[in-house]
Amino acid sequence: EVQLVESGGGLVQTGGSLRLSCAASGFTFDAYAVGWFRQAPGEGRRAVSCISTNDGNTYYEDSVKGRFTISRDSAKNTVYLQMNSLKPEDTAVYYCAAEARGGSWYGLDRAEYDYWGQGTQVTVAS
Repeated sequence: EVQLVESGGGLVQTGGSLRLSCAASGFTFDAYAVGWFRQAPGEGRRAVSCISTNDGNTYYEDSVKGRFTISRDSAKNTVYLQMNSLKPEDTAVYYCAAEARGGSWYGLDRAEYDYWGQGTQVTVAS
């Protein structure tokens, strides 16, 4: 069974850091493009950061560039999102998603991903 489990969310003060983890089971994560999405109350689910299978191609939404870093740990079958200098506007439920497409591909639309985690809440207090 393919499963993604996010962890690492929580409550943090403005300027703080969190590292989100997305652990995969039932498949080899290295063969999948991965996206981190977030959804704030009343808003749609938007791509924050993505990474292709070859790891040479990454995406960051403009508001998180220079603050967030996406990475893989193949040995742990896990993808991380390191979030630094957090702001109240980063508050949202964060989801990881995976799609079995190789090369330099990543998707920015939620419809492009077949597998999703359950989400983890990130709250940044002002």
